[in-house]
Amino acid sequence: MTSLSLMAVSLLRGTLIVVSGELDATNVAQLEDYVAEHHPEPARPLVLDLGGLAFMDCTALSLLLRLRDRAGAHGGSFHLIAVQPCPARVLEIAGAARRLDVYPTLEGALQATGLILPSEPSSDIA
Repeated sequence: MTSLSLMAVSLLRGTLIVVSGELDATNVAQLEDYVAEHHPEPARPLVLDLGGLAFMDCTALSLLLRLRDRAGAHGGSFHLIAVQPCPARVLEIAGAARRLDVYPTLEGALQATGLILPSEPSSDIA
């Protein structure tokens, strides 16, 4: 199994999940379960920070698209930030970059989506 680190931060109107390491067929279910646990209300915005994600494969891409579809089906939104070159290339090759809301920084995503950080964020580390 490849290394994956996850951390959730509650936003006033949604959830930020920081994803680090590598995301592939061996651990994609770990992220899916983590999102379900830490973002139980799909009508609220979900932001994934991929700034620490060095690699992702097609199973990870499939999960990202499922998360986007799930959010949309419930009236929520799904956003990616700080996508690194290797994952960005996967998104580009698959044509998914056009179908996902991708922002270079958290601040950009917060401004574009109207999300704001709580004054004292609480986090969980897995």
